[in-house]
Amino acid sequence: MREEPTGRETTAAARNEGHPAADDFEHRDDGSGTGIVTAFGRQLKLLRTRAGLERPQLGSLTNYSASSIASFEQGRRIPLPRFIDRADEVLGAGGLLKALKEEVERAQYPGFFRDAARLEAGATALYVYAVYAVPGLLQTEDYARAGFCLQRPLVDEDIIEQRLSARMARQGIYNRRPAPLLSFIIEEAALRRPIGGRTTLRGQWERMLHLGQLRNVEIQIMPTEREDHAALGGPFTLIDTSTGQRIAYTEVQDDSRLYTERSKIRELETRYGILRSQALTPRESSTFVERLLGES
Repeated sequence: MREEPTGRETTAAARNEGHPAADDFEHRDDGSGTGIVTAFGRQLKLLRTRAGLERPQLGSLTNYSASSIASFEQGRRIPLPRFIDRADEVLGAGGLLKALKEEVERAQYPGFFRDAARLEAGATALYVYAVYAVPGLLQTEDYARAGFCLQRPLVDEDIIEQRLSARMARQGIYNRRPAPLLSFIIEEAALRRPIGGRTTLRGQWERMLHLGQLRNVEIQIMPTEREDHAALGGPFTLIDTSTGQRIAYTEVQDDSRLYTERSKIRELETRYGILRSQALTPRESSTFVERLLGES
């Protein structure tokens, strides 16, 4: 594993200017994502007007409604990558819209998670310890939607749909080749919490059993009755990048940190390793989930 010479962590709230790690993870708007989406919308409208097209005409050429085009132009809705590619082609933008595609896509995520989402998408391995809920990469659509609806203060429906679409898109990681190693340790309490109701929870358990059969996925349950527990400090994720770097991600109450400091990484590596020995094995965990399904 390549060591980082800088020895600093980055946060969503504050970063050190000129620091290599901070530059790697720097946000380019206010964190809400509205800046880049608004800029994209204005550019789309200018290009459409220059091409002499009305919204219904552009919608017809891109397989979207006129109201959707209006939402894109007004920055009220985040366009999907396939729309951006098609609009760039139809409007003769010469790559101008495509150049914004990555930033627009990142805007689907809440500000505190954008850097981690980018790293996750290209990771060669992920080690996830989950405390409060089933991890997003394992969630069904119904379970994820219920979680967003439970957030307080309330989140607008448009934002819920954007966040839901982004979370489901993250699960494209299962189709990547070569397949990344995905390891999950989940607290039993999180697994039993009926987010979305009993039917939704059953569907979530079934989804976990299905994903747990994949060769590159290991799911372990940490029983509540265990006396020994190496990570009472909260959830965290270890991310292995394609360049051989390992980064740690922690999150609490919409505040997140990305760590590159080797001493911190080693600390969390040790915790995760001990957690794996304390939790049920993947096979025992599958049996545990099957028992939950049988009892429900």
